[in-house]
Formats: sequence, structure tokens, C-alpha cells
Amino acid sequence: MTEATVTTNHLPAKDSAWKVMKNFLRDKPLGAVGGIVFFGMLVLAALAPWVAPMDPLATDIMARLQGPSWGHLLGTDELGRDILSRIIYGAQLSALVGLGATMAGTTGGAVIGIISGYLGGKIDMAIQRIMDIIMAFPGLVLSIAIMAVLGPSISNVILAIAIPSIPRANRIIRSIALSVKSFQYVEAATAVGVKPIRIIFRHVLPNTLAAYLIVATSMLGAAILIEASLSFLGLGVPPPAPSWGRSLSEAMQYMYRSPWMGIFPGMAISLIVFAVNMFGDALRDVWDPRLKRL
Repeated sequence: MTEATVTTNHLPAKDSAWKVMKNFLRDKPLGAVGGIVFFGMLVLAALAPWVAPMDPLATDIMARLQGPSWGHLLGTDELGRDILSRIIYGAQLSALVGLGATMAGTTGGAVIGIISGYLGGKIDMAIQRIMDIIMAFPGLVLSIAIMAVLGPSISNVILAIAIPSIPRANRIIRSIALSVKSFQYVEAATAVGVKPIRIIFRHVLPNTLAAYLIVATSMLGAAILIEASLSFLGLGVPPPAPSWGRSLSEAMQYMYRSPWMGIFPGMAISLIVFAVNMFGDALRDVWDPRLKRL
């Protein structure tokens, strides 16, 4: 008996991309709007040098604390910098850190979860106890502690956000790996001597892809929010790089005199986090087979 004889077609037939998109727009309108807003943010971030009306770092003391006008559509800050330009360039930082931390944390958790769930035994127990230790700390508190040790930089921010997200991805992917491990065709492949690494890549990994994407989209909004929180506390990417969280921090002492300094960056954070969460919830509803049976 060979591996081919015990492998079954357990994946559903694929619909055309247009049909899937049309059904998603019809069934999950809020999720579709959230996806459009999020991908619009990515496009805006990529085109920031051509879309931003001004240099986000250029100061103009004579124009400081000006309200919204035709010259500065969202006003200026305490150094005369254009707030709209800083929000557009801040989208670059939020997208880079959010996507980087989400991919690193989800991928790391998925790899650990697959290995832990498939191997089982003492290895699984040791790994899960380490995950329990990490989960014992609130995510933001652990991120703050990591940044306090490593210091401010983009790579350190990504690492500080990714590490607390690993246990969640690990738990979800591990549970799927444990389930797939008990499938008859996986047990048959093991019985005929197929190497574990081949079973993992041939059978376990494909069954975790949908869950991986669900976890990643659900974590993305939290990653963007944590990055803004770290920047607000002065532990994020060092200035003068534009950051939505730092813009809120700088606006605190001018909130009564120049409220636009805090309103527009706050709206940007709220809009993106809400959009990403709606998009992630919609993808979960579509891809999670357990919800389809309810």
C-alpha cells in the first residue's frame, strides 16, 4: 500500500474568484466594506510619496496649530507639520508593523502548534507550558516590557507585538493538528511508514490554512492598536517618523486649543481597527466549518 492509496480528496471544490467575491459581498456586506477600507489603507500607504500633499517631516513655525483649511486640509500640529500628510505616512508604519507582527506571530504560533500537536507526548506538554507562561501576561504589558528591554525601533516593535500573539495561534492550530492526526488516511500513511515531515506538509498543513488566515486577520487589528498604544507611550518607533499613536500623544496638551490634532489621528486608528475586525469576523464566518453547521 502506498501513500497515494490512502489519501482522500478532503478539500472542497474551488469556485471561481469572481463567484466567491460576489457571494462574500452579498452575504457579508460589513466584512466587505471592512476589507475595502483595509486594502484602501494599504494602497494609500504604498502611494504615500505621491498622495501626501506635503513632506510629513517639514516644519513651519509660522503655520503651527492652524485649523483645517485649503492649504492644510486637516490642519497642522505644534510644529506646523501637515496632519494629513502625517496620517498618510503613518499608514505606512501601521501597515508595516501590523502586517509584520501578525505574520510573524501567526506563523510562529502555527509552526509551533503543528509540531506540538503532531508529535504529542512530553514535547507537546513542554511547549504548551511555555505557551501558558506567555499567556499569563496581558499582551500589551508584555509588549511594553519587551520594548523597555530592547529599545525603540521598527523591528523591535514587530517582535514585541508578535511574541504575545504566538500562544493564541499555537492553541488554535495545535487543536486542528491533533484532529487531523486522528484522520484515517493520516493513520494509514503513518502505518505504511511515511515520514512525519511528509505527513505534516502533505496532510496537516493544508488543513490548517483556513484557520491560519482566520487567526491572522483577527490578530491584525489588535497589532495595529498595540503599535499605536506603544507609540502613544513613547515606546514605539522613534521620532520623527510619523505615527498615529505618537500624534495622539503630542496632541494631548493642545486638545482644547487645537482639537483636530487628536481627532483625525484617532479617527484613522478607529476606522482601520474597526474595518480590519469586521473583515476578520466575516472571513471567520465564511471559512470556519463549525459556524456553517450552526
